Amino acid sequence: MRIEPGHLRRQLPDLPGVYLFKDPGARPIYVGKAKNLKKRVLSYFRSASEIPDKTSIMLERAASLDFIVTSTEQEAFILESNLIKRHMPRYNVVLRDDKRYPCLRLSINEPYPRLSIVRKIKKDGSLYFGPFSSAYAVRNTVKLVDRVFQLRKCKGGRLPKMSRPCLNYQMGRCLGPCANHVPFPQYRGIVTRVRLFLEGRNRELIAGLKKDMEDASRRMDFEKAAQLRDQIRSIDRVVERQHVVSKRLEDLDVIGIKRKGQLNQVVVLFVRKGQLLGSRNFLFRDEDAGKGEVLEAFVKQFYRVDSFIPGQILLSDKIEDLDSIKGYLSGVASKRVEITVPLRGEKLNMVKMALVNAEEVLAGHEDEKMIDLTESVGSVLRLKSRPRTIEGFDISNLYGGMAVGTVVSFVEGLPHKAGYRNYRIRGVEGINDYAMMKELVERRLSRSPLPDLFLIDGGKGHLATVKRVLDTVADRAPQVISIAKADKEKEGSTDRIFLPGRKNPVRLASDHPVLLLMMRIRDEAHRRAISYHRRLMRKQLTESDLDRIPGIGRKRKRLLLNYFKDINAISHAGLDELIKVPGISRGMAEGILGYLSGQGKIERVDTR
Repeated sequence: MRIEPGHLRRQLPDLPGVYLFKDPGARPIYVGKAKNLKKRVLSYFRSASEIPDKTSIMLERAASLDFIVTSTEQEAFILESNLIKRHMPRYNVVLRDDKRYPCLRLSINEPYPRLSIVRKIKKDGSLYFGPFSSAYAVRNTVKLVDRVFQLRKCKGGRLPKMSRPCLNYQMGRCLGPCANHVPFPQYRGIVTRVRLFLEGRNRELIAGLKKDMEDASRRMDFEKAAQLRDQIRSIDRVVERQHVVSKRLEDLDVIGIKRKGQLNQVVVLFVRKGQLLGSRNFLFRDEDAGKGEVLEAFVKQFYRVDSFIPGQILLSDKIEDLDSIKGYLSGVASKRVEITVPLRGEKLNMVKMALVNAEEVLAGHEDEKMIDLTESVGSVLRLKSRPRTIEGFDISNLYGGMAVGTVVSFVEGLPHKAGYRNYRIRGVEGINDYAMMKELVERRLSRSPLPDLFLIDGGKGHLATVKRVLDTVADRAPQVISIAKADKEKEGSTDRIFLPGRKNPVRLASDHPVLLLMMRIRDEAHRRAISYHRRLMRKQLTESDLDRIPGIGRKRKRLLLNYFKDINAISHAGLDELIKVPGISRGMAEGILGYLSGQGKIERVDTR
């Protein structure tokens, strides 16, 4: 079925929004954003010579188009990013490494500020520094601040009042304002020094510390002077290790891209206050997308609402829709954000540095790693199409009890953690692996989008069970195979792959890349299933019958157990004894006794 432009011309509005091209199975294959939906979508339906080959192929495979109108173009940006992350469309350039990088948060809005490591940036009045390219680097910075400046460690905005200082105070890592009288101006002066240090204003900081050290010496307060001397030495050692790349003390992200074959290597350099904090590498495999398309998709997906966005972003190549992206990022960051491709000077040198790094990283990829494994999976296992997305299924239970199932997702042969899912098996009693796998697959089919291939942990019986389920939704069913462990009794046996309609398994060499990928997906599903099952078992073992009594929360539960020691003693206690417990009123005590007497005896309730 072809999409008719004439029909779209009548249906599409002249408003901002997001459009989704879908395949015959209603799976999104491309998601785009538009300032004007009608103009943008109709621009796809030009002569074949005017549009890229990738776009032509996408249009041939598209069976329908949906669109979502938004109030503003900014909303369209956010929605586009969320839909790409959720559906992983085939013809979008997708950033799969979507983790947040650590930042430092200095809570200057609190009376006694503290320094902490966070991965989300909020508009809460605090100061944020970073992002740092590695958690190791940010932890080292915190350790240095702890040792040199000794800010408080206790969590929460309100300073707790303690009868004695904590262990951090005794270790010389905290001034202990919770138990000692630390004058407010003195503490705020230390916070100012921490801020100068994190902002890279080390000359100003050291000058102030030297002045304070000289004043302490004149007052013959040699202990204070020695402490300030040690602080100066610690800061000097840090300054010596810092790589200054800009004399303007600016916050910059420098993004460079290099292409080799179908691989695009993106490198981001984080420059804060003129100093290079670190870098991150991102590899994209797309045989059709140009560098500008990859770079544009990267910028739109890398900078999110809760991430740090610097005032300037330098690019190695031009991108389309530049003004819209700048407006979007400026709105998210609540400040003016400039995106430029420098042509000369200091900024061009920084871009060249990013490009050199990208080229070095790209050269390090071995030829074997560039082989598209999913193409090999499709050909070796004789599948109908290349399985770009594969999901592995496994179940775990203890003699049929507390049964769980897990699904792990791989895209282009790599784990896609956002697609991982856990399920509690609810409709099967006793030990019945086939019925449990059937329920797991049925529940997965109820949620979109579906992958290209299901990989089942099991043999021919498991495969046949799942195939019967998929036959009921043949119009949108993924392909399916199963993998069984090697026969231990046969020497030299390897794991076997079963295909629908084939009696004997596919046997591949133990080092065959396709077999290794299938084993990796199977083992990842098994690991997650076991981990989830153990977590639920621990939760059940630590669960108390008190949790099911109305009105008894965590605090009162702790009070009751501290007083009576166990649930049996509580169940045999009288009304007068219960009301002796602090925080337990007569009405609450009557409710506890009524619940326990109504139960007759304490039994564990199945929470599944």
